[in-house]
Amino acid sequence: MKKYHLILLSIFSGILFSIAWPVNGFPVFLFFSFVPLLYIEDFIYKNKKNFSIFSILFYSYPAFFVWNLLTTWWIWNSTETGAIMAILLNSLFMAVFFNLYHITKRILYKNNQGYFILIFYWITWEFLHLDWDLSWPWLNLGNGFASYTKWIQWYEFTGIFGGTFWILLVNIIIYKLLVELLNKNKSLKKIIVLSSFSLLLIFLPIIFSYIIYNNYEEEKNPVNVVVVQPNIDPYSEQYNLPPSVIIDKIFKLAEPEIDSLTDFVVCPESANQEDIWERNIKNYPSIIQLKKFIKKYPYINFVIGASTYKRLEHEQAFTNAARKFHDSDNYYYAYNTVIFLDSSDIIRLYHKSKLTPGVEKMPSWKILKPLENFAIDLGGTIGTLATDKEKKVFNTKDSLKVAVLICYESVYGEFITKFVRNGANLIFLITNDGWWGNTPGHRQHFSFSPLRAIETRRSFARSANTGISCFINQKGDVFQKTEYWIPAVIKQNINANSKLTFYVKCGDYLGRISAFISALFILITISMGIVNRRKPLKLS
Repeated sequence: MKKYHLILLSIFSGILFSIAWPVNGFPVFLFFSFVPLLYIEDFIYKNKKNFSIFSILFYSYPAFFVWNLLTTWWIWNSTETGAIMAILLNSLFMAVFFNLYHITKRILYKNNQGYFILIFYWITWEFLHLDWDLSWPWLNLGNGFASYTKWIQWYEFTGIFGGTFWILLVNIIIYKLLVELLNKNKSLKKIIVLSSFSLLLIFLPIIFSYIIYNNYEEEKNPVNVVVVQPNIDPYSEQYNLPPSVIIDKIFKLAEPEIDSLTDFVVCPESANQEDIWERNIKNYPSIIQLKKFIKKYPYINFVIGASTYKRLEHEQAFTNAARKFHDSDNYYYAYNTVIFLDSSDIIRLYHKSKLTPGVEKMPSWKILKPLENFAIDLGGTIGTLATDKEKKVFNTKDSLKVAVLICYESVYGEFITKFVRNGANLIFLITNDGWWGNTPGHRQHFSFSPLRAIETRRSFARSANTGISCFINQKGDVFQKTEYWIPAVIKQNINANSKLTFYVKCGDYLGRISAFISALFILITISMGIVNRRKPLKLS
């Protein structure tokens, strides 16, 4: 086999990943996507005289580049530089971990065994990718089943890392089957065993999931929610129209659906575009406008997104999110905020905690500081935003506890479990998906919400400025899904829940276990590498 054949195989792997990915893909292809890469890895070892130990990095990179390009190209619609960096860097990180797997397998097992190491290394990569400056877990393998939620009801026990484990294990078994089929001295017994094992590994989790799905029943704790989708163009209207005009549009949409049974009105991220300093929040015209509306309907709780600011005192310690005033030596924080209002005088706030890299969070490393100049302008909130450390839930007069997530936060499973452990009975997601246009971006983002509903067994109400808004039950079923770029209002009873799933209690335990095992393997690999170098040459 020539070297360019390896490149073609790598590209084929990337295509398999891409045609498996939500929302239009079929996830069965994920069970075969690593097979070409595993073949490349074996071939390079068998011909190691012609390849360096880092060759896998070069030959696996096309697979991950194609996958990233074909599934996340839509980032370009909001930020060209961000799209280039996300695709190039994410592909590189994936290739690095696959090369690391090759090095460990090569040193510890002489490449004869050790395929299972890939499972631990890859889950470790996905786990570490959840919490650092360049966090972009969009393509974590377990997300690949987002459009087929009846297959993965057991995510309530494992989270998405259970899906990653499943995909990698099946790939390894299928690759071993392929190797045996290509073997001149093939064993029929081994082929039958591997074929049977592959089919069982694929279908048993799906059957188990359907059993869970068909037997899961929600407790009847109905909460009546009105969700508003105002459809304000983020590029031409949202930051140019007066805030009062946008809020009036929200009122006109919501009011026909509000009645004496309505508990919540939920509006999108950044729907209130008045620049609000939190110290005097009650005095702002938009807040007064909202409070007047609530006086007409004193039984409702009103949720809306906004941009807010907080001045820092001189003696106050601050983070890299602090911004300097242009006309003084004082500093302030900018936030992407949820405003929670009811008939009381208290105005409660939650500040987005999982920020979008390259948009709301700039890398803290000095070498990447110039990238801040290319960040998308979100109505004056360019650069790193400040966050809340506390995972706040909002209490209502009826003793309900609600978590309100903002946009990108819905991608993080364990992050959301912290709100549930703090008592959240329901989850609302407010977002503005218009930045990406009518591309797979907003549809992929929508598809992750049912995964979070399954993991936590919490009902969701999703309010998106330009679509897709909907309701999601505790099994991940979607109701009243709205059209993209069309103003809409939807209303439904969703059930509150107070029970905690195993995943909520334990979080990403598979990630932690994998990280621990991977650290051990890396240490052993380094030790064995040093020992092998010190061994004296044997003279023939």
